[in-house]
Amino acid sequence: MQLDRRSFLQVASAAAAAPALTGLLSRLTLSRPELAADAGQIAGGYGPIRPVKSENTGEEILALPEGFKYTVFGRTGDMMKDGNATPGAHDGMAAFAHAGVIRLIRNHEVRNQPTPDRKPIGDVAKSYDPLAGGGTSTLDIDPVTRLIKNDFASISGTMVNCAGGPTPGQSWITCEETVVGQAQGYGKEHGYIFEVSSKSNGLVDPTPIRAAGRRVHEACATDPETGILYITEDRGTSGLYRYVPVDKDHLAKGGELQMLAVKGKAQFDTRKGQTNGVKYDAVWVTIDTPDPDPAKTERMEQANYSEGLAKGGATFARLEGCWYGNGSIYAVSTNGGDKNLGQVWRYIPGTRNEGILELIFESPDPEIMESPDNLCVTPRGALAVCEDGGGDNFLRGITREGRVFSFAKNNLNKSELAGVCFSPDGNTLFFNLQTPGLTVAIWGDFARGSF
Repeated sequence: MQLDRRSFLQVASAAAAAPALTGLLSRLTLSRPELAADAGQIAGGYGPIRPVKSENTGEEILALPEGFKYTVFGRTGDMMKDGNATPGAHDGMAAFAHAGVIRLIRNHEVRNQPTPDRKPIGDVAKSYDPLAGGGTSTLDIDPVTRLIKNDFASISGTMVNCAGGPTPGQSWITCEETVVGQAQGYGKEHGYIFEVSSKSNGLVDPTPIRAAGRRVHEACATDPETGILYITEDRGTSGLYRYVPVDKDHLAKGGELQMLAVKGKAQFDTRKGQTNGVKYDAVWVTIDTPDPDPAKTERMEQANYSEGLAKGGATFARLEGCWYGNGSIYAVSTNGGDKNLGQVWRYIPGTRNEGILELIFESPDPEIMESPDNLCVTPRGALAVCEDGGGDNFLRGITREGRVFSFAKNNLNKSELAGVCFSPDGNTLFFNLQTPGLTVAIWGDFARGSF
């Protein structure tokens, strides 16, 4: 069989990356034998993708492998059951089990100026900042029809809700990717993380978790063994943080903010010159002033990073997606690597203040992966990774053996994909197209491949 350029590069990438993931995940076994390569698709993938029409609208929004179907719903402007219009800029998301439905909590990365006519999502009295238009919406999805049964605003008055992450306590941490505040005319200071309970059927009390820091947040992943939150920061020079709460069931009660450092390599720069599979001993340095004076934060939005760096913390390139799985924390560097195409890092917790940092994937070519962003660990332990590149954007898979394959392609436009997650039963995969703002639910024989 002749291989085209994309197929050749995928095979080359697999050979380069395989040792990294094989070593990491050798204790795991596949739930069934791998598939043979088919039309250039690597073992563990699902075969070639082709345009598919939505089951409920007939639109050709995605390209998918043979045998997979999808629905589309929750579009920007659609009226929700609570009487509010669906906000735009769909981003991070997670799925929870709830009273016979799949409950999605979805971020909206809304950026707006604090104009007098600005209205928050839903009840002004329950918003964090009435002049901020971001927040989250909650959608109850029928597990059979994959269509909305109920939807409503679930946090209001926050800003630039980019990504976040689920917690073992069945809640969603939504993260603000901005540090605007009263100096810019807003009603409150922004740049915090907030908790949204999946059990709430309306707007939650918007309480900022100030001890987790004020900065340009991206995503969050919680280690269920310890309750520690790992948090990424979307800046060209960024840190990987963790928040150690005093009470893992009540995150707003306080805790300690720390930043990762490489042991014996003060101020280590991970952005270039790395090799797939390289491992570093990691330690954590404490951020003494997680929530600096607003004037300082607004002058220097990376106050947390600067303090951590001064104490020897490591630098990453634009840390975005973050997810817990396989006993580890996975974090994506969107433009890290020698070719600025993206890296996927894995942190393996060890003792309370030490662990292992490992580079499990660095893209060698945009045809393999370009600008990875949100990700999740799939039910079978692989990674599903959203792209946010400059051209066509794909949902890529990274198998447990380190092979990269394409699972879905945005056939509608060049918008980024975001918010990838699986339903608790593993039968439905969800993600968002940020523009024009819509959510898709995909189902099929996931067991025949790595997801």
